[in-house]
Amino acid sequence: MVITYIYWLSTILLAILYLSSALIYIIKKEWVTKTILEFGYPSYLVPLLIILKVLAIVTILSRINIPLSDLAYAGMLFHLMFSALAHIGIRKSKGAIPALLGLVLLILSFGTQNIARDLPSPYGFIPTKVMIDNT
Repeated sequence: MVITYIYWLSTILLAILYLSSALIYIIKKEWVTKTILEFGYPSYLVPLLIILKVLAIVTILSRINIPLSDLAYAGMLFHLMFSALAHIGIRKSKGAIPALLGLVLLILSFGTQNIARDLPSPYGFIPTKVMIDNT
């Protein structure tokens, strides 16, 4: 039961982090574009990241398709790692804090999903009873 609470709390906090980030990208577009350019990335990534952040959260929360949900987790993992490294790389380490927090939430969410959700992922850290019986 505790693992179910950990899953939902970490997943909801991760969703809030990603949705608020997408909102900041919309509201402060000029500042975000300037920051993206400082990292050496092209400015056309800003609208693409807005769309992908929202779609990733929708995919994980709706869990329409397990492989697609796992792919969204993988995409978020790479995004958060590269975001943290980009901030550290330009000597703005404080900017990496949300990404590092997101990584912790992502690991908790992904690792506990098989206990909290009806349909298990074959890649979750904690096997479910169904997965143990079928082996």
